[in-house]
Amino acid sequence: CENMWTAVHVVDSYNRAKEIENKLIDEGFLVKVEVFTKEGDTLLYEILAPELEAEDVQLALLDLGII
Repeated sequence: CENMWTAVHVVDSYNRAKEIENKLIDEGFLVKVEVFTKEGDTLLYEILAPELEAEDVQLALLDLGII
């Protein structure tokens, strides 16, 4: 059964997205970064987590001071 991925955060910088991804991986989460959309000249990146872990990942984002 394939994981259903859920966006847990959106940022406007690839470097910031990778930084957040790495912090979450360090916390033991399975996450990935994908281009979400383009707004004008700015690309938005979404941090994705498996649907079943999304709530825990959002709590981790809060604990880490990211959101």
